[in-house]
Amino acid sequence: MASEQMAERGEEPCPVPPARPLDSIDRDILRILRTDGRASIRSVADRVHVSRANAYARINRLVEDGVIRGFSARVDHERAGHGASAYITLKIVQNSWRTVREQLQALPGATHIALVSGDFDVLLLVHTPDNRALRELVLTRIQAIPEVLSTRTLLVFEETDLGPGTDRPTDPAQGLISE
Repeated sequence: MASEQMAERGEEPCPVPPARPLDSIDRDILRILRTDGRASIRSVADRVHVSRANAYARINRLVEDGVIRGFSARVDHERAGHGASAYITLKIVQNSWRTVREQLQALPGATHIALVSGDFDVLLLVHTPDNRALRELVLTRIQAIPEVLSTRTLLVFEETDLGPGTDRPTDPAQGLISE
């Protein structure tokens, strides 16, 4: 949302600190932690050839700067009892993103929410135990949100995690996944 629209409604935009450029050591640390979020400071330091104190300080700075948003486990949703997955597209009332987002975050099985451009406004990824639970989620929970104008459900038949740690090539110069 534009800061002008926020000012009209009396809201103050949250100041976002400027992004600091990442050097090759920062990129290497990010690559290591994306592959293994449980890597020890000592292991990270050894692999990027810096002291433990330097690695610790860099990781803390990446967290404080918001580059690292958290650490989590990658879950096999089917093995965790959520055999049905779907992307749900939503058209919503203009300027209702924050309200809708809060309600979608509270949904069971919601794992990713994005405000997007194009033919729809929101893209939501959900994992449910089965298609019956998915149907109930869409028809009784999502479509009951007053700001939701319409939905479209795209069933996921098969998923492949393209995160680090899989057999994807990386660009050693950038420490990023190749596209």
